[in-house]
Amino acid sequence: MTALRQQMLDAMELRAFAQRTREAYLHWVIELARHTHTAPDQLVTADLEAFILHLLRERHLAPATCAQALQALRFLWCSVLKRPDIIVDLPSPSIPQRLPLILSRTEVARILDAACNLRNRVVLMTTYAAGLRVAEVCHLRVADIDSERMALRVEQGKGARDRYSLLPPQLLEALRQYWRAYHPRIWLFPQRHADIPVDSGQAQKWFYAARDKAGIGKRVGIHSLRHAFATHLLEAGVDLRTIQGLLGHRHITTTMRYLHLAQPGTLSVASRTNLLETLSG
Repeated sequence: MTALRQQMLDAMELRAFAQRTREAYLHWVIELARHTHTAPDQLVTADLEAFILHLLRERHLAPATCAQALQALRFLWCSVLKRPDIIVDLPSPSIPQRLPLILSRTEVARILDAACNLRNRVVLMTTYAAGLRVAEVCHLRVADIDSERMALRVEQGKGARDRYSLLPPQLLEALRQYWRAYHPRIWLFPQRHADIPVDSGQAQKWFYAARDKAGIGKRVGIHSLRHAFATHLLEAGVDLRTIQGLLGHRHITTTMRYLHLAQPGTLSVASRTNLLETLSG
Protein backbone atom coordinates (compact mmCIF):
# COMPACT_ATOMS: atom_id res chain seq x y z
CA MET A 1 0.00 0.00 0.00
CA THR A 2 1.45 3.39 -0.98
CA ALA A 3 1.90 6.12 1.59
CA LEU A 4 -0.57 8.37 -0.25
CA ARG A 5 -3.24 5.66 -0.31
CA GLN A 6 -2.81 5.13 3.44
CA GLN A 7 -3.02 8.87 4.03
CA MET A 8 -6.29 9.00 2.14
CA LEU A 9 -7.71 6.00 4.01
CA ASP A 10 -6.73 7.55 7.34
CA ALA A 11 -8.32 10.88 6.40
CA MET A 12 -11.59 9.20 5.41
CA GLU A 13 -11.64 7.11 8.58
CA LEU A 14 -11.14 10.21 10.73
CA ARG A 15 -14.17 11.77 9.03
CA ALA A 16 -16.25 8.60 9.49
CA PHE A 17 -16.93 8.23 5.77
CA ALA A 18 -19.24 5.37 4.84
CA GLN A 19 -17.50 2.30 3.43
CA ARG A 20 -19.05 2.79 0.00
CA THR A 21 -17.81 6.39 -0.09
CA ARG A 22 -14.29 5.27 0.78
CA GLU A 23 -14.34 2.68 -1.97
CA ALA A 24 -15.70 5.16 -4.52
CA TYR A 25 -13.13 7.85 -3.68
CA LEU A 26 -10.23 5.39 -3.88
CA HIS A 27 -11.59 4.08 -7.18
CA TRP A 28 -11.46 7.53 -8.79
CA VAL A 29 -7.96 8.29 -7.55
CA ILE A 30 -6.79 4.97 -9.00
CA GLU A 31 -8.58 5.75 -12.29
CA LEU A 32 -6.84 9.12 -12.42
CA ALA A 33 -3.41 7.54 -11.87
CA ARG A 34 -4.07 4.96 -14.61
CA HIS A 35 -5.21 7.64 -17.05
CA THR A 36 -2.26 9.98 -16.46
CA HIS A 37 0.41 7.35 -15.72
CA THR A 38 1.60 9.76 -13.04
CA ALA A 39 1.44 9.77 -9.26
CA PRO A 40 -1.55 11.92 -8.25
CA ASP A 41 0.52 14.23 -6.04
CA GLN A 42 2.61 15.18 -9.09
CA LEU A 43 -0.35 16.39 -11.18
CA VAL A 44 -1.48 19.95 -11.86
CA THR A 45 -4.89 21.52 -12.51
CA ALA A 46 -4.72 20.94 -16.27
CA ASP A 47 -4.25 17.19 -15.70
CA LEU A 48 -7.36 17.01 -13.53
CA GLU A 49 -9.40 19.03 -16.01
CA ALA A 50 -8.33 16.71 -18.83
CA PHE A 51 -9.31 13.68 -16.76
CA ILE A 52 -12.83 14.99 -16.06
CA LEU A 53 -13.26 15.86 -19.76
CA HIS A 54 -12.10 12.33 -20.61
CA LEU A 55 -14.84 10.90 -18.39
CA LEU A 56 -17.47 13.13 -20.01
CA ARG A 57 -16.41 13.03 -23.67
CA GLU A 58 -14.75 9.68 -24.21
CA ARG A 59 -16.25 7.41 -21.58
CA HIS A 60 -19.64 9.15 -21.78
CA LEU A 61 -20.22 8.88 -18.06
CA ALA A 62 -23.24 10.58 -16.52
CA PRO A 63 -22.71 14.05 -15.02
CA ALA A 64 -23.53 12.70 -11.57
CA THR A 65 -20.77 10.09 -11.92
CA CYS A 66 -18.28 12.72 -13.07
CA ALA A 67 -19.31 14.95 -10.17
CA GLN A 68 -18.54 12.09 -7.78
CA ALA A 69 -15.11 11.69 -9.38
CA LEU A 70 -14.42 15.40 -8.99
CA GLN A 71 -15.55 15.27 -5.36
CA ALA A 72 -13.07 12.46 -4.72
CA LEU A 73 -10.27 14.53 -6.28
CA ARG A 74 -11.28 17.58 -4.24
CA PHE A 75 -11.02 15.49 -1.09
CA LEU A 76 -7.57 14.20 -2.04
CA TRP A 77 -6.12 17.59 -2.88
CA CYS A 78 -7.88 19.68 -0.24
CA SER A 79 -8.00 17.35 2.76
CA VAL A 80 -5.07 14.98 2.19
CA LEU A 81 -2.47 16.84 0.11
CA LYS A 82 -3.46 20.26 1.52
CA ARG A 83 -3.25 21.78 -1.96
CA PRO A 84 -6.64 23.38 -2.63
CA ASP A 85 -5.02 25.72 -5.19
CA ILE A 86 -4.72 22.78 -7.63
CA ILE A 87 -8.45 22.12 -7.87
CA VAL A 88 -10.24 25.28 -6.78
CA ASP A 89 -11.09 26.44 -10.34
CA LEU A 90 -12.61 23.17 -11.52
CA PRO A 91 -16.42 23.50 -11.71
CA SER A 92 -18.59 20.47 -11.00
CA PRO A 93 -20.44 19.03 -14.02
CA SER A 94 -24.03 20.19 -14.22
CA ILE A 95 -26.36 17.43 -13.00
CA PRO A 96 -29.89 17.34 -14.45
CA GLN A 97 -32.50 17.43 -11.69
CA ARG A 98 -34.93 14.58 -12.31
CA LEU A 99 -37.74 13.40 -10.08
CA PRO A 100 -37.75 9.65 -9.38
CA LEU A 101 -40.43 7.38 -10.78
CA ILE A 102 -42.84 6.37 -8.04
CA LEU A 103 -44.43 2.95 -7.70
CA SER A 104 -48.11 2.91 -6.85
CA ARG A 105 -49.42 0.82 -3.96
CA THR A 106 -50.76 -1.69 -6.48
CA GLU A 107 -47.38 -1.96 -8.18
CA VAL A 108 -45.59 -2.46 -4.85
CA ALA A 109 -48.05 -5.23 -3.95
CA ARG A 110 -47.48 -6.92 -7.31
CA ILE A 111 -43.71 -6.80 -6.86
CA LEU A 112 -43.89 -8.31 -3.37
CA ASP A 113 -46.22 -11.04 -4.59
CA ALA A 114 -43.86 -11.82 -7.49
CA ALA A 115 -40.81 -12.50 -5.28
CA CYS A 116 -39.62 -16.03 -5.97
CA ASN A 117 -39.31 -17.14 -2.33
CA LEU A 118 -40.00 -16.09 1.25
CA ARG A 119 -36.53 -14.63 1.85
CA ASN A 120 -36.63 -12.39 -1.24
CA ARG A 121 -40.17 -11.26 -0.44
CA VAL A 122 -39.29 -10.35 3.15
CA VAL A 123 -36.20 -8.40 2.05
CA LEU A 124 -38.31 -6.33 -0.37
CA MET A 125 -41.15 -6.00 2.15
CA THR A 126 -38.74 -4.73 4.82
CA THR A 127 -37.20 -2.23 2.39
CA TYR A 128 -40.62 -0.78 1.58
CA ALA A 129 -42.36 -0.96 4.97
CA ALA A 130 -39.44 0.67 6.82
CA GLY A 131 -38.19 2.93 4.01
CA LEU A 132 -34.64 1.60 4.12
CA ARG A 133 -31.70 2.08 1.81
CA VAL A 134 -30.54 -1.19 0.27
CA ALA A 135 -27.30 -1.20 2.30
CA GLU A 136 -29.33 -0.64 5.46
CA VAL A 137 -31.68 -3.56 4.87
CA CYS A 138 -28.74 -5.83 3.99
CA HIS A 139 -26.97 -4.94 7.24
CA LEU A 140 -29.91 -5.45 9.57
CA ARG A 141 -29.22 -7.77 12.50
CA VAL A 142 -31.69 -10.09 14.19
CA ALA A 143 -31.25 -7.97 17.33
CA ASP A 144 -32.44 -4.88 15.43
CA ILE A 145 -36.04 -6.12 15.53
CA ASP A 146 -37.73 -4.46 18.50
CA SER A 147 -41.08 -6.23 18.65
CA GLU A 148 -42.07 -4.59 21.96
CA ARG A 149 -41.78 -1.07 20.55
CA MET A 150 -42.77 -2.18 17.02
CA ALA A 151 -39.65 -0.55 15.61
CA LEU A 152 -36.65 -1.46 13.48
CA ARG A 153 -33.26 -0.18 14.59
CA VAL A 154 -31.08 1.07 11.73
CA GLU A 155 -27.51 1.12 13.00
CA GLN A 156 -24.95 3.43 11.41
CA GLY A 157 -27.00 4.37 8.37
CA LYS A 158 -25.84 6.96 5.85
CA GLY A 159 -23.87 9.68 7.61
CA ALA A 160 -22.96 7.25 10.42
CA ARG A 161 -26.24 7.92 12.23
CA ASP A 162 -28.48 5.48 14.09
CA ARG A 163 -32.26 5.75 13.89
CA TYR A 164 -35.47 3.79 14.31
CA SER A 165 -38.00 3.12 11.59
CA LEU A 166 -41.38 1.42 11.38
CA LEU A 167 -42.20 -2.21 12.08
CA PRO A 168 -45.81 -2.79 11.01
CA PRO A 169 -47.56 -5.90 12.38
CA GLN A 170 -47.65 -7.54 8.93
CA LEU A 171 -43.89 -7.10 8.58
CA LEU A 172 -43.25 -8.50 12.05
CA GLU A 173 -45.32 -11.58 11.21
CA ALA A 174 -43.47 -12.03 7.90
CA LEU A 175 -40.13 -11.70 9.70
CA ARG A 176 -41.19 -14.36 12.20
CA GLN A 177 -42.16 -16.72 9.38
CA TYR A 178 -38.81 -15.99 7.72
CA TRP A 179 -36.91 -16.66 10.97
CA ARG A 180 -38.67 -20.01 11.46
CA ALA A 181 -37.76 -21.01 7.90
CA TYR A 182 -34.15 -19.75 7.72
CA HIS A 183 -32.97 -19.38 11.36
CA PRO A 184 -30.60 -16.42 10.84
CA ARG A 185 -28.20 -16.00 13.75
CA ILE A 186 -26.55 -12.57 13.69
CA TRP A 187 -27.34 -10.96 10.37
CA LEU A 188 -31.03 -10.90 9.52
CA PHE A 189 -30.35 -11.54 5.83
CA PRO A 190 -27.02 -13.41 5.60
CA GLN A 191 -25.45 -14.81 2.48
CA ARG A 192 -26.42 -18.37 1.72
CA HIS A 193 -23.14 -20.07 2.66
CA ALA A 194 -21.55 -17.54 5.01
CA ASP A 195 -22.66 -15.63 8.08
CA ILE A 196 -22.03 -12.22 6.52
CA PRO A 197 -24.63 -9.73 5.23
CA VAL A 198 -26.15 -10.37 1.84
CA ASP A 199 -24.61 -8.19 -0.85
CA SER A 200 -26.53 -5.07 -1.93
CA GLY A 201 -26.13 -6.08 -5.57
CA GLN A 202 -27.83 -9.40 -4.85
CA ALA A 203 -30.79 -7.67 -3.22
CA GLN A 204 -31.03 -5.43 -6.27
CA LYS A 205 -31.19 -8.51 -8.50
CA TRP A 206 -34.03 -9.93 -6.38
CA PHE A 207 -35.93 -6.70 -6.91
CA TYR A 208 -35.35 -6.70 -10.68
CA ALA A 209 -36.52 -10.32 -10.95
CA ALA A 210 -39.72 -9.58 -9.02
CA ARG A 211 -40.34 -6.35 -10.94
CA ASP A 212 -40.00 -8.07 -14.29
CA LYS A 213 -42.09 -11.06 -13.23
CA ALA A 214 -44.80 -8.66 -12.02
CA GLY A 215 -44.83 -6.97 -15.42
CA ILE A 216 -43.88 -3.54 -14.08
CA GLY A 217 -42.62 -1.47 -17.00
CA LYS A 218 -41.09 1.36 -14.97
CA ARG A 219 -37.28 1.45 -15.08
CA VAL A 220 -36.77 1.46 -11.33
CA GLY A 221 -34.47 -0.29 -8.87
CA ILE A 222 -34.85 -1.39 -5.29
CA HIS A 223 -34.37 2.20 -4.08
CA SER A 224 -37.78 2.95 -5.62
CA LEU A 225 -39.32 1.10 -2.65
CA ARG A 226 -37.83 3.75 -0.35
CA HIS A 227 -39.18 6.51 -2.62
CA ALA A 228 -42.60 4.82 -2.54
CA PHE A 229 -42.45 4.61 1.26
CA ALA A 230 -41.91 8.37 1.61
CA THR A 231 -44.46 9.31 -1.04
CA HIS A 232 -47.17 7.00 0.28
CA LEU A 233 -46.67 8.31 3.81
CA LEU A 234 -47.11 11.87 2.55
CA GLU A 235 -50.26 10.80 0.75
CA ALA A 236 -51.52 9.35 4.01
CA GLY A 237 -51.08 12.72 5.71
CA VAL A 238 -47.90 12.00 7.68
CA ASP A 239 -45.95 15.22 8.32
CA LEU A 240 -42.59 15.95 6.71
CA ARG A 241 -40.63 16.04 9.98
CA THR A 242 -41.76 12.53 10.87
CA ILE A 243 -40.86 11.24 7.41
CA GLN A 244 -37.48 12.99 7.62
CA GLY A 245 -36.70 11.12 10.82
CA LEU A 246 -37.83 7.77 9.43
CA LEU A 247 -35.74 8.21 6.29
CA GLY A 248 -32.69 9.44 8.19
CA HIS A 249 -32.34 12.65 6.16
CA ARG A 250 -30.01 15.22 7.70
CA HIS A 251 -31.82 18.13 6.03
CA ILE A 252 -35.57 18.66 5.64
CA THR A 253 -34.98 19.99 2.11
CA THR A 254 -34.02 16.47 1.03
CA THR A 255 -37.37 15.17 2.26
CA MET A 256 -39.29 18.06 0.71
CA ARG A 257 -38.74 16.79 -2.83
CA TYR A 258 -41.42 14.17 -2.15
CA LEU A 259 -43.93 17.01 -1.98
CA HIS A 260 -43.68 17.16 -5.78
CA LEU A 261 -44.44 13.44 -6.08
CA ALA A 262 -47.26 12.87 -3.61
CA GLN A 263 -50.94 13.12 -4.41
CA PRO A 264 -52.45 14.16 -1.07
CA GLY A 265 -55.63 12.45 0.00
CA THR A 266 -55.11 9.25 -1.99
CA LEU A 267 -54.72 7.25 1.23
CA SER A 268 -57.29 7.25 3.97
CA VAL A 269 -56.43 4.65 6.59
CA ALA A 270 -56.79 4.44 10.32
CA SER A 271 -53.11 3.58 10.83
CA ARG A 272 -51.35 6.10 8.60
CA THR A 273 -47.87 4.61 9.03
CA ASN A 274 -48.86 1.00 8.30
CA LEU A 275 -48.27 0.96 4.55
CA LEU A 276 -48.48 -2.82 4.29
CA GLU A 277 -52.09 -2.60 5.51
CA THR A 278 -52.90 -0.26 2.62
CA LEU A 279 -51.60 -2.71 0.01
CA SER A 280 -54.51 -5.01 0.64
CA GLY A 281 -56.99 -2.18 1.11
